[in-house]
Amino acid sequence: MKCIAFFGMIVLLFWFQSSFAQQKDTIPAVTTFKFKTVIIDAGHGGKDAGARGSHSFEKNVTLSIALKLKAALDTAITDVKSILTRTDDTFIPLNQRSAIANQNHGNLFISIHCNSSPEGTAARAHKQKGVLMLVYGFHRLKEQEEAVRENASIFQEKDYKQNYESYDESDPSNLIVLNAYIQKYRKQSIRFGDLVDDEFTGVDGRESNGVKEQGVLVLAHSAMPAVLIETGFINNPEEEEYLNSDEGQHEIVMSIIRAVRNYRKAIGA
Repeated sequence: MKCIAFFGMIVLLFWFQSSFAQQKDTIPAVTTFKFKTVIIDAGHGGKDAGARGSHSFEKNVTLSIALKLKAALDTAITDVKSILTRTDDTFIPLNQRSAIANQNHGNLFISIHCNSSPEGTAARAHKQKGVLMLVYGFHRLKEQEEAVRENASIFQEKDYKQNYESYDESDPSNLIVLNAYIQKYRKQSIRFGDLVDDEFTGVDGRESNGVKEQGVLVLAHSAMPAVLIETGFINNPEEEEYLNSDEGQHEIVMSIIRAVRNYRKAIGA
């Protein structure tokens, strides 16, 4: 009888452990992730003027928008901290921008830029216009126009060959690291890019060139979802006026803030 009772206790204990394990699988995991920090990157700066319009430089437009975005974000979403990669007309190397983002444990990297086309600054019909969102894609063999232009900033750096040797696509270890980044943050980056695009087109009535994946280096080493926003074509006189106006910059800022709010809801943070 004692053996039977002991055996029964063993069976009961085994059943309890199995039942508990199965029940554990059905309990939804409690996430501890908190969306706390947004990194705002004003493209170019200092000796790197970026794209040029008929009367303005990209570096000044992006800084103005970035400063307004930080101020508005701090007011509109008080439980999220915003950090600027630059606050004045200073040249910041691309790898330092991502280092600032990573050191501050950013949850989202937003890089503000102005687009440009080979058409020059003269007014003419059917000039390129509209917004464009870029997320990092490993397209080193066939870079697109926007990626080549944005990556050109590295040539302003004294030690650019040393700073960016890790981007050599022939090194298998770099392929592993970059592909790991793409797999982890690609979907979130595209999701945020789509949300920004929806606000620009649906609320502001802007034309859009969509969300594209390209090998833009400023996004490559940011260990978080990251989107580069081309806010308009600075060499298009109509869009240049919009990009430099308080009204235009306010619309751009508010669209990004609405997208941040929608992104937080979408990821449940």
